[in-house]
Amino acid sequence: MKCLDTYALVEINNGNPKFADLLNEEAIITDIIMAEFYGYLYRKYDLKTADYWHKRLSFFCKPVSRDTMIKAVRFKVDNNKKNLSFFDCVGYIFAIENGMKFVTGDKEFRNKPGVEFVS
Repeated sequence: MKCLDTYALVEINNGNPKFADLLNEEAIITDIIMAEFYGYLYRKYDLKTADYWHKRLSFFCKPVSRDTMIKAVRFKVDNNKKNLSFFDCVGYIFAIENGMKFVTGDKEFRNKPGVEFVS
């Protein structure tokens, strides 16, 4: 099982072949990552595109507990020298808590335990 971050979703949207098969595997997208991706699509394209991807990916979406978000805040603060996104911190902590690989291409997560880094 894999937990996808926004970077992975953007690359899927862009048709990057390195990311194309991720939706054919067992994958999870946290609700907060989906919200960030929705915002990205709405800003870059339009409401129709954002709604299309939201509907297409809703099957993969899972809620995140407040405890997980609190742990993510601590992780972000503890790693303040890196430019970590709060959204990605939530996804990473969620993945760790649930025994999943966190799939990203964000360089800030390279070499972190539990990360499947795709460049």
